[in-house]
Amino acid sequence: MRPDDWHLTEDLDDFLARAGDFLRSRPALHTVPLTVTEALRTCGADVYGTDAPVFGLLERAGEVRAAFFRTPPRRLALTALTPEEADGLAARLAGLGHLLPGVNAEHDTATSFAGAWRRHTGAVPALRERERLYRLGTLTPPEPFPEGRGRVAGEEDRERLMLWHHAFVTDIGGTSAADNSAWADTRIAHGHVTLWETPDGAAVSMAGRTPMVAGQIRVAPVHTPAHLRGRGYAGAATVEVSRAAPAAGAAEVLLFADLANPTSNGLYQRIGYRPMADFAVYDFGAVSGDVPPVREGA
Repeated sequence: MRPDDWHLTEDLDDFLARAGDFLRSRPALHTVPLTVTEALRTCGADVYGTDAPVFGLLERAGEVRAAFFRTPPRRLALTALTPEEADGLAARLAGLGHLLPGVNAEHDTATSFAGAWRRHTGAVPALRERERLYRLGTLTPPEPFPEGRGRVAGEEDRERLMLWHHAFVTDIGGTSAADNSAWADTRIAHGHVTLWETPDGAAVSMAGRTPMVAGQIRVAPVHTPAHLRGRGYAGAATVEVSRAAPAAGAAEVLLFADLANPTSNGLYQRIGYRPMADFAVYDFGAVSGDVPPVREGA
């Protein structure tokens, strides 16, 4: 395929008009582009930072076959691509002078693109994280279940949510979607964070969720302060959010887990989440000709 088969734009409305049906055709696998573009549509183009987002799609015979987005300074996010499609996109972006810090996509797609990016730019890819996408089957509260209750976070929890969101982002080595106060204000306004409280009223864990788009809701983030972990609080908060999502009309309830964390992966499976697809996150480092290329399927 030719690199110029890819259509690039900074116009969100143009992108959604052309790629929206494609993204909604597989809402679970496309949960990230669906939720990110919805946030951009409803909250404004600067919700993830001051630099303009970039979108792209691969269209043949009037049919969209793949799409991507990037909200600088974050990594490129891709839908599933063949190795040939990944190479064509890498060539197009490199030819336009794009500087990418990394890529996030289904495992095979991310690995193909990382190899293609090295071929076209010389930048060395390093595998940063492997994630598993889970979809909720039959919700099964864990045993033993901690005493307490879940409640939706309110204005009185604003400072706590700010602190916990900052701690969560630090724990995962990520980049905040916005400043912590804006993140907390948005989630409080829409009722999108549930806290687990002990019987004495102390908040000990939180589980957030994304807005519903195309019938799917994703549970994120889940965070318990380090000194309170190991007591079942995260599982209890996740169960509460997972129970509320179908009640809100969601046909699919999803979440991601870092495959390097067997505790969280085990917990999510015990409460009814089933593996759906594996994703990979690569960082692109300095240019070098001495490191062996990324192996397809590694």
